[in-house]
Amino acid sequence: MTARRRMNPDERRRQLLDVGARLFAAGPYPDVRMEDVAEQAGISRALLYRYFPNKTALFAAIFQEASDRLLAKTRIDPAGSLVEQLSAGLDLHFDYFAANRNTVLAANRVLAGDPVIQAIINDELAELSRRVLDATGLEGAARKAVFATLTSWLVFVRALCVEWLDGEPFTRAELHAMSVGALRGALGAVTDVDRLLGDGDGHG
Repeated sequence: MTARRRMNPDERRRQLLDVGARLFAAGPYPDVRMEDVAEQAGISRALLYRYFPNKTALFAAIFQEASDRLLAKTRIDPAGSLVEQLSAGLDLHFDYFAANRNTVLAANRVLAGDPVIQAIINDELAELSRRVLDATGLEGAARKAVFATLTSWLVFVRALCVEWLDGEPFTRAELHAMSVGALRGALGAVTDVDRLLGDGDGHG
């Protein structure tokens, strides 16, 4: 165990989240042990469990922070081309998924049935859909239809990303193209997709 340093509760929690994030990113979820987190943080297991009662709770806190950071980076400007902003948002998420393969696979495979983890994912998808909708200015029935379409599309993109991370059956460029193509196809059934996306030439 490394030398122990006194920290206030906020500093200690921050340290544990940072250590946990590194370990979850470095290896499969089942291989990460709370004992390893405590050892790398230079504290006892008893102290670690005072902050996080189990491994899932630690992972959930780390995953929530990652979701918050992604949302903070994914801003939608109503004055800009929506298709270009969505494309850039996809790249942000792909970058995170590629850099945190084990974390993403844990959330979407190992912990797929955990209600806390799934709530984080669902909240992120709903917030992304809301931001896009706010940029479109749609109201009433049109807004509801596009919201349902966007939310379903985001679920589809996440599923594609998980498959991409687990064996790379297609390239990142193909992943991007499939994602944008699926969005255009789905939205085209319920709205004027070129007008909505600000992509008058019809290309994503």
